[in-house]
Amino acid sequence: MLSRLFGLSSSPASDKVHVVDPSQIRLWWEAGSILLVDVREPDEYAAEAIAGSVNLPLSTFDPARMPKPEEGKRLVIHCRSGVRCGTATEKLLAAGWDGEINRMQGGILGWKASGGPTVPGR
Repeated sequence: MLSRLFGLSSSPASDKVHVVDPSQIRLWWEAGSILLVDVREPDEYAAEAIAGSVNLPLSTFDPARMPKPEEGKRLVIHCRSGVRCGTATEKLLAAGWDGEINRMQGGILGWKASGGPTVPGR
């Protein structure tokens, strides 16, 4: 049931996928230890974003364009509420992504609810 709720399959690849609380992600973000990818659409991103995030909209999402995190950094994907990042995760796994994927629980809404700051996007 949880697998379906979070868009995870029961395959071994799903062992590399973690749904992480925004407060934990904020600690990683403050330490500079994440590659943060926002899969919301450009208009959403332009209105509000998390500083340092990269916008790869789900509507044009291409796993081949996903940057690899630098050594010692975690990949974190987020959207508005936590649903679209599941679809992006599935696309990455289907394309053979071999690294860990962290999905922000609750998306940017969860981030803001936990006190995380936002800035106007680019």
